Amino acid sequence: MPGKSTLIAPSILSADFTNLKSSIELAEKAGADWLHCDVMDGAFVPNITFGPLIVEAIAKSSSLVIDTHLMIKDPDRFIEDFIKAGSHQITVHQEACPHLHRTIQYIKSLGAKAGVSINPATPVSVLESILPDLDLVLLMSVNPGFGGQKFIPSSVAKIASLDTMRMEMNPRMVIAVDGGVTEENAAELSAAGADALIAGTAFFKAADPAAAARKIKGI
Repeated sequence: MPGKSTLIAPSILSADFTNLKSSIELAEKAGADWLHCDVMDGAFVPNITFGPLIVEAIAKSSSLVIDTHLMIKDPDRFIEDFIKAGSHQITVHQEACPHLHRTIQYIKSLGAKAGVSINPATPVSVLESILPDLDLVLLMSVNPGFGGQKFIPSSVAKIASLDTMRMEMNPRMVIAVDGGVTEENAAELSAAGADALIAGTAFFKAADPAAAARKIKGI
């Protein structure tokens, strides 16, 4: 819906890890809605980032929603650890969860909101059976593993398709988009149906992060 205000979730992966508290304060002052934590294991994706200890430190330093994205194999082993660390939302990958329904119910049983992410080559149709149970779907608009990649244009059509699905099956569900989000494409993503945009480089590396946040949020 054109003109709506979109949630912005700065990706901690692009923050200054030598002064993480300062980066968090910057995000809060700039009007961030969530803090996005990209957890990578070097197996499901070709990179390693951080674990529950960093998420715990972030949660202790902020009152924002901690949105944790598990790009890891066998995420069930670590879900409880990340929720105990302070994650309000846990998103797992459809491609990494052979028993996805059970994983989603497990997240909810621990008191967190449950989301599913899909990679660029995975069609939104794979989510049809699980969609009614989800609080969030995170569409990857780059191949996961590294920050700073260019947006894959075909992702816009996927957002629109998912928006149609959710209106029929689960209107309260949030659509988030992660990868290559910029001030220039944010309005198009929002118009296609995105409710929340994950911004790493476009936020933390901006000359004026607060201005970048306003542009991405559409306000």
